[in-house]
Amino acid sequence: MTEQSLGSARPFRIAVFASGQGSNFQTLIDSSREGTLGAEIVLLVCNKPEAPVVERARRAGVDCFVFERKSYSRREDYEAEIAEELARRGVDLIVLAGYMLLLTPVLVEAYQGRMINIHPSLLPSFPGKDAIGQAWEYGVKLTGVTVHLVDGGMDTGPVIAQKAVEIDPEDTIETLEEKIHSAERDLYPQVVNWFADGKVRIEGRSITIS
Repeated sequence: MTEQSLGSARPFRIAVFASGQGSNFQTLIDSSREGTLGAEIVLLVCNKPEAPVVERARRAGVDCFVFERKSYSRREDYEAEIAEELARRGVDLIVLAGYMLLLTPVLVEAYQGRMINIHPSLLPSFPGKDAIGQAWEYGVKLTGVTVHLVDGGMDTGPVIAQKAVEIDPEDTIETLEEKIHSAERDLYPQVVNWFADGKVRIEGRSITIS
């Protein structure tokens, strides 16, 4: 990947991909309303029509592209439709926020360096599902959250930013989950803002914030 710097004079436009409750989506909405996100959320992409995140988007006045995986014979087919929606809205950055489908090169290659994900561990430790539970069962004293570029692998993209979370002796899995979610709410809008301000520079796996 060649060195990049993202940013433009017009409003920076993001699309959020989510499949569930939409807590991180709501955080981004709230940050946008407060003027701290530096970006306009122009589209929610969701693969579950009944997911609470869809109602969150509708209440916020955000357009939705909602589909069901079973309606398509191939993943590439619905991703081609999503790509058309993204292009029509001039999306600058895809923000994955609990999107529970694997992505194909249709989107990964088209948005190389412009697609980010948040993961509830300090990658490369505890990739994949139930990262909080993995860390808890392993008995680590320090975990956290990671925002990384998406490269088509399972949580393997270059790291943009991380926020550490200590596991205290009095913690339970429930209190650890809330600590992790709090760290996500702090970190994700900040990273989106960096992209919107053109501060993110990418060269291979090396990412710097200027």
